[in-house]
Amino acid sequence: MKRILLLLAFIAVSFSAFAQSGAKIEFLAKDNTIDYGTVTKEEDKGVRVFQFKNTGDAPLIITNVQSTCGCTVPTKPTEPIMPGKMGEISVKYNMNLGPIRKTITVESNAVNYPEGRVPLKIKGEVVVKEEVNLLAKKKALPNQ
Repeated sequence: MKRILLLLAFIAVSFSAFAQSGAKIEFLAKDNTIDYGTVTKEEDKGVRVFQFKNTGDAPLIITNVQSTCGCTVPTKPTEPIMPGKMGEISVKYNMNLGPIRKTITVESNAVNYPEGRVPLKIKGEVVVKEEVNLLAKKKALPNQ
């Protein structure tokens, strides 16, 4: 009988260890990715916002946010995000021509990611704006 009670007590303690308590971060963007789509430098400032929610039971503290290169500048919240509250991380890409494939790493006290590190991604493509020349001759006339 003592062995059964000891086994049940051990199982109960084991399950309570798996129930994580603390800050948890959940991003609203699907797969933690924001797609810029196809944009031009002239028409887009390159700023996007990752929104997240603290779904845990402790204040969420974002300690660091860094990008894989200097062409992407992230901005983190300065105050802790309380349980149940929303926060945001803004990202400004410098809109260099070509494909956008960048990763932003968020470091926090979140218990639902290994070491509190969350990778965020941006993707898309910056193209040259097409200019319409109204004075240019048409190459072929429809009646000829």
